Amino acid sequence: MDKMTALTIFVAAAEHGSFSRAAEQLGKTPSAITKAVAHLEAELGVRLFERTTRRMALTEAGTLYLEGARQALMHLQRVTEEVEQLQHELRGTLRITAPPSFGPAFLNQVCCRFMREHPQVRLEVNLNDANEDLIDGGYDLSLRDGPTDQPELIAQPLIENRVILCASPDYLARRGAAITLENYAQHDWLLLRHPLLNRSFWWIERDGQSLRVRQPTPRLLSDNFDFLLACLLDGQGLQFVPTWCAAPYLANGQLVEVMPEYWRALSAFGPWVHVLYLPHRRNTRKVQTFIALLHEHLRGQGLESAARR
Repeated sequence: MDKMTALTIFVAAAEHGSFSRAAEQLGKTPSAITKAVAHLEAELGVRLFERTTRRMALTEAGTLYLEGARQALMHLQRVTEEVEQLQHELRGTLRITAPPSFGPAFLNQVCCRFMREHPQVRLEVNLNDANEDLIDGGYDLSLRDGPTDQPELIAQPLIENRVILCASPDYLARRGAAITLENYAQHDWLLLRHPLLNRSFWWIERDGQSLRVRQPTPRLLSDNFDFLLACLLDGQGLQFVPTWCAAPYLANGQLVEVMPEYWRALSAFGPWVHVLYLPHRRNTRKVQTFIALLHEHLRGQGLESAARR
């Protein structure tokens, strides 16, 4: 029996907690499962399972070996896909994780175009703020605007993460468009609550220098960016919005940038939105094709793409 088949059997047995259930899933006999596991145990010189008449459980060595076996099988599957794609159209699965706010801002459009152009690829897109681990989550790439101090990952800058002050035309007509450092506290503010954001001060850019500004009491405070954005579009106040999010609303007139000479700044989450992936995915055509579409779409939105730097 070849090594990869034995690893596949071992992983199935560990995940199902039963040789008989693993045999049923793989279409093999229970004796074939037993033989494969025994072959691995003899090769390693350790027991991978503790087995009694009532239960079966991984040993400490088995738990360690399971993680390596999963990674080996996943890597083989991806390499096989990459070899096939050298001569054929893109196929297989592309797994992506990103913050929820990236979806309506630009990721929806990029994913839809990718699916139209590559119908043999299946997308799995997980939108959350958990900053999930690429390895543990089995993701091909991640989009993040927070810290990227993970040396095992490639972090490629995608777009500059600059925030601008925005309001709807209705709000500005009702409350006035001159929001200055003297009167800003008199306005209605929609503020995001997040562990990475200071709750007392903002840092804004003024005449090439950073200026610390005390935050006003918000009219609306929330930990959900999309909720705040909906209220902003409804004319309920002022909000700092990343340029990658504001671009389509500025283009169609739903939002107006307020006094850029006062209120532009780099995001407190970090100066760049990054696309992250594992080093062995560097030359994967699915990953590189998707990243290229991201850059092209963002340039089409008038946003500064890191691909042009």
